Amino acid sequence: MLGGGSVTVLASTEPADMRKSFDGLSAIVRARLGSDPMSGTLYLFVSRDRRRAKVLLWDGTGLCVYAKRLEQGRFTAPWSCGDGAAVRLTGSELGLLLEGMALEGRLPLSPAPFAWDAAGASR
Repeated sequence: MLGGGSVTVLASTEPADMRKSFDGLSAIVRARLGSDPMSGTLYLFVSRDRRRAKVLLWDGTGLCVYAKRLEQGRFTAPWSCGDGAAVRLTGSELGLLLEGMALEGRLPLSPAPFAWDAAGASR
């Protein structure tokens, strides 16, 4: 599921109702995050009590919802790390968050995505 730095992940900066599934989470992606749920981006949602998390992903054939419930401890609260509608993470950071890493005070660990300009030179 995770491809390191090559995957785009957006974490909602508001607690999510974990009763929501495909349609409800897709509506949040469109309305709150201003994004297309079928873009290939992974969308992370964390419950208010931070014991449950869901990831919404379009895999090319349909929407997938991955869910995790912690038996001990709590997920980090993405809403404490951002000031907008979403916090951008790498795939590696998502994996670490789902394992219990805190995002507070985080520094970008991954370089910016490599891109070519119109003349074919790297920038």
